Amino acid sequence: MKLSHVLATLIIAWVAVFGCIQAVTLEVREGNSTCIKAELSASLSITYDAASSTRTVQVSLPDSTTVDTGSSSCGTDGGSPWLVAVFGSGHALGLSFSTNGSLYSVANLTLQYNLSDSSIFPGANSSDVVTVVSASVGIWASVNTTYRCVSPLTFRVGGAGVTFSDMRLEAYMPGNDLSPAESVCTADQTSTTASPTTATTTTTQAPVPTPPGQPERGSYSVLRNGTACLLAQMGLQLNISYFSQSQNQTIQELVNLSPNLTTVSGSCEASSATLILTQAQTTTLNFTFTLNSTSNKYHLGAISLLANWSDMTAPFSASNTSLDYLRSSLGHSYMCNAEQTLAVLPVLSVNTFRLQVQPFGVTTNQFATAEECQMDQDQMLIPIIVGAALAGLVLIVLIAYLIGRKKSHAGYQTI
Repeated sequence: MKLSHVLATLIIAWVAVFGCIQAVTLEVREGNSTCIKAELSASLSITYDAASSTRTVQVSLPDSTTVDTGSSSCGTDGGSPWLVAVFGSGHALGLSFSTNGSLYSVANLTLQYNLSDSSIFPGANSSDVVTVVSASVGIWASVNTTYRCVSPLTFRVGGAGVTFSDMRLEAYMPGNDLSPAESVCTADQTSTTASPTTATTTTTQAPVPTPPGQPERGSYSVLRNGTACLLAQMGLQLNISYFSQSQNQTIQELVNLSPNLTTVSGSCEASSATLILTQAQTTTLNFTFTLNSTSNKYHLGAISLLANWSDMTAPFSASNTSLDYLRSSLGHSYMCNAEQTLAVLPVLSVNTFRLQVQPFGVTTNQFATAEECQMDQDQMLIPIIVGAALAGLVLIVLIAYLIGRKKSHAGYQTI
């Protein structure tokens, strides 16, 4: 278990013992109908600058937390559904939702905190109201089911951390109560083996799946105001472990994404860019890139996968927002022709083939000069080294031949 997860669990346990974490119930209503409902506990970890040091405070959602009816929405006006919870002196926690028809997910997690609130931020250098946003946090469920996760889930939102626990929520609700059907998060899922019901059983070995081969390379782009702001070309392969309904056991499967069956969406902001690939409304793969404005370097910081395949006993969800892949410089694209494995979680990794991506600084709908990955550089270096070695060997043989020929001529005398 990662140290951050252990710390988050300890924080939740400590605060709960002293009665500081409260479970809150939040509803977004339109008329007499409820469209979003959440029952959860949340702890916020916020770092801020004080007079002579940097301080970190732990804040929990109090039981006085309410829904901001002005900012919250069911999305019937064509916008995204929003649940915005407000608490204290100018603090807010917001969840926006999106759906592809069969699944719904938290599209953005937004945190707003008011540094002028001295009861929470004593000695703060600033009195600003800070708003930070994180996309693709990996909270999702099948439509008409309740998302449930008792285990703590921690997400980085700018310079803050948000930890949810004992969480039940549903968006796009058909009724006013949470659905009894649940989509359980990966952290809560446990696989059990069915006990035999007869004295003798017949064991049949599951057929070994045929490897899918190298995936087709697709071209993807995200538009902003009609102009490409993110470009990507790559072949994608999912390496996923899930509990198979037909085989009654956990299996590992390689699945290629087909560009012809994949739709593209996403967003481009000043310091973050998201590429969302959806295949057949059953698989949604999100890549989130982050730009460091100080160093002018960007990297792939988060990957999440939502899958609801027919052989799965429950929808699959996996997300990691603490990654550091595909690092390059602003004004350049990142290129790697070699196969790369992007490890997300023990149950998920993404294999990339012939990849080139540029999430920032796209100016002419074309890739800028590429910075190549180390594997490509090493592959180019090997033939150079081999060629140099062969050239050296030829040179040594030639020198030896010339020396030997000179010695043989020196053995004869002119008469």
